[in-house]
Amino acid sequence: MTDRHPYHGCRFSTTIMGMSTLMFRTFALDVPKLFPLTISRGTSGTTRNMFVEVSDGEHVGIGEGAPPTGTPPELAERLDIVLADLFEMAQSASIEEVWQAGFEQNIDPVALAALDCALWDLKAKQAGKPLFELLGAPQPTSATTVTIGIEPVEVVLERVPKILSISGGRALKVKLGSPAGRDHDRGIWEAAREAAQPFGVVMRADANGGWSAEETLDMADWLSERGCEYIEQPIERGKEAELERVIGKCALPIYLDESIRTEREVVDFAGLCDGVNLKLMKSGGISGGLGVIRAAKRAGKGTMIGCMCETAVGIAQSAALSGWCDFVDLDTHFNHDPEPGDGLDFVDGIVMPRNIPGHGGFIKPEFYPR
Repeated sequence: MTDRHPYHGCRFSTTIMGMSTLMFRTFALDVPKLFPLTISRGTSGTTRNMFVEVSDGEHVGIGEGAPPTGTPPELAERLDIVLADLFEMAQSASIEEVWQAGFEQNIDPVALAALDCALWDLKAKQAGKPLFELLGAPQPTSATTVTIGIEPVEVVLERVPKILSISGGRALKVKLGSPAGRDHDRGIWEAAREAAQPFGVVMRADANGGWSAEETLDMADWLSERGCEYIEQPIERGKEAELERVIGKCALPIYLDESIRTEREVVDFAGLCDGVNLKLMKSGGISGGLGVIRAAKRAGKGTMIGCMCETAVGIAQSAALSGWCDFVDLDTHFNHDPEPGDGLDFVDGIVMPRNIPGHGGFIKPEFYPR
């Protein structure tokens, strides 16, 4: 059924499927941003996030899928149909087996992530353990970055203090790769650096594939003299061979994001980067994310965990793994108006999973479908 929730006009689509042992429910929620985010590929203002709940009659696990640009818009409304076979399989198979089947069936990784994370949340609740503890992960110690998008310089000067004040963040990611060119990138960086100076934050750059190899080397030289810690995804996905002209010559470490989806890409591109950025929305959830972390550690690469446009539910999923990562970029829940989720702690700039059974994330009651 589809109905309109009176709170901020959010729309939900809800489906319930009953199985012999586990019961599954899916719903979708429009999540508007406080500040629209512009990157090299375009601007995002509102996303339609999808959720899976799974109940054993006593405990309820919840998982979120937050769609990146290019996700079919109808996926959120068809989530129950897309996942129907995996719902049935989950009655008797392990979480890893369900994930592997979804991966082999080319299930959209966002949909698979919602199911996989719900199953892990349920398993941790059944065990009476926080999810990070069930997984064997330490609690995180790295402060999360917060993000300023590609904007006119005057907007950057105005917005950076607001973002840092709202979030209490200790690290700032600056989106570069502007379609207007490298002069605009330099202007954005200088404005962000000036505006952030009173807050004493560390700064990082993310080009989202907006540069060539030559531009990467040039910008790395320039940024390295202006307080940048590393560069994320300078060259677009699909053109990783260009990184052969960059690695070993670059003044800053290179972390790959869009290029990395599963552990297979970690193996393929380990020689072309200094580290990888894991996102559960790309890896199909926690099961796939664990493979990315293991592969990166085996290859001796730095690790980072990021997010798409998740609510606190999705951020909690990722926070359960963040203790394994050198860098953390889990900030999207700070930029929602309203934020429909809860279930995280924020201590000295660090997004902390709560010490309760499961991943801790939940949707506030007023946002649930009726």
